[in-house]
Amino acid sequence: MKPLDSAGRAAPVSKAPSAPDVARRVFPRERLQLAERYAGLLATQGVVRGLIGPREAPRLWDRHLLNCAVLGEWIPQGASVCDVGSGAGLPGLVLSIARPDLSVTLVEPLLRRTTFLAEVVAELGLDRVEVVRGRADSLHGARGFDVVTSRAVAPLGRLLDWSMPLVSPEGALLAMKGASADEEIAAAAADLRRWGCAAPETRVLGTDVLESTTLAVRVSWADPTRVSWPPAVVHAPVKGSRPRSAARRRRTTNRRHGA
Repeated sequence: MKPLDSAGRAAPVSKAPSAPDVARRVFPRERLQLAERYAGLLATQGVVRGLIGPREAPRLWDRHLLNCAVLGEWIPQGASVCDVGSGAGLPGLVLSIARPDLSVTLVEPLLRRTTFLAEVVAELGLDRVEVVRGRADSLHGARGFDVVTSRAVAPLGRLLDWSMPLVSPEGALLAMKGASADEEIAAAAADLRRWGCAAPETRVLGTDVLESTTLAVRVSWADPTRVSWPPAVVHAPVKGSRPRSAARRRRTTNRRHGA
């Protein structure tokens, strides 16, 4: 892809920094070149198209590629992964490069982003990656995944509404979070109960290799045997109100919006 500005002219671009030594510990040796090519595309087309800020180009490896790649530590072998609100492909594209055993679906509603994602997938030959233009709820009831990932998409409570209908009975939501993860979990307590989720787990990833580690939150179903397909929201009754019918509960669920 040659970088062009909005008028279709050749545009000045940033240069991706060389892969640090630690990248060789995070990416398989035979996949490191793909990671370097992706970093180059982010630093050029990603900046020109407004998917990555110009100031991010010099720190692509530390702040983006490496901390997304270590999310794979918490993903089982051969899993199907749905990356909600994929943006420029973080973490979904990075995971597909670092973990060729994964089948990855990138879900993103904006055309300029899905165009970039499709071009990267084609250029890097990532044949186990699918790009879907749409919101997460466009797949509710139609698709299920072992893992549903996200990065800086929404607070956990809202993320549950978008992601849990995509999580298979034995699967999990896996969200990259910052220092406020515990506060988000506390604030989402009612939403976690409403969806019938198990207590969230948190884990710091990349501790043995990265200076800036990754904090992730994992949410699974409390009882996988009781998960309907698609999962239905379990509404706690409000004191003094009559229970809503199952049909009305389904309509409420179907009206929920995704990323």
